Amino acid sequence: MSPATVRHRVAAARLLRGAERRSAPVEPLSITWPGLDLADAYAVQQENIARRLATGATVIGHKVGLTSAPMRQLLGVHEPDFGHLLDDDVHRDGGTVRAARYCAPRVEPEICFRLARPLRGPGVTTADVLAATQAVAPALEIVDSRIRDLGITLVDTVADNAGSAGLVCGAWTPVEDAPDLAAVTVDLLIDGSKVATGGGKEVLGHPATAVAWLANTLAAHGEALDAGHVILPGAMTTAPLIGAGQKAEARFGALGSVSVSFV
Repeated sequence: MSPATVRHRVAAARLLRGAERRSAPVEPLSITWPGLDLADAYAVQQENIARRLATGATVIGHKVGLTSAPMRQLLGVHEPDFGHLLDDDVHRDGGTVRAARYCAPRVEPEICFRLARPLRGPGVTTADVLAATQAVAPALEIVDSRIRDLGITLVDTVADNAGSAGLVCGAWTPVEDAPDLAAVTVDLLIDGSKVATGGGKEVLGHPATAVAWLANTLAAHGEALDAGHVILPGAMTTAPLIGAGQKAEARFGALGSVSVSFV
């Protein structure tokens, strides 16, 4: 690795940390440093995760992004990406969050997984994921872009922790009591009005397939999914913007509901 690449990674990580701290987005990294590649982007992500761990945060799991075909087509990529979930980004179901802490917050309804035992790739299958899962829950992911949406690329989203900004989980259901996750449908409401509808099949055909992709991809980075970790496998609908004074609620039928208000 060249000294210039090292400098660019360090500078990009610092720029994103500042954007998050000030709630003010920055120019796309892919424009500022056009030589950055996907490996650089994941290194930038890991650098900023390490900084947060050093200040007391804990990794509680991962998220998968770009699981919908339209989003991958938009960025011209063929595979999803992933980010880390940290304990200080978890919010209570029915609780409140400050809109001002984000640059441009959006909400995504997802089926959250909690693992009973570790998953380490390669070769993890959808069936392996379901066998290793302890419980699932209705969830809202708060996503945010610390990068201005001006020709944003995969490098930008990956470096930005795949847009991860918050997690709100509803009640957990043991996986053996859960309905077919691919057949689960969800209505996303903002201030009581339905704004989007989707289903589990929108997430790579089955949400557990996205978790399998994650386990296999993490193996290439020398990582694994641990027992007790939670995983957000990807959005089941579009991700509307939300702001102060608004409430988001996701209704997953038999799987339950989850909500959060922005103040």
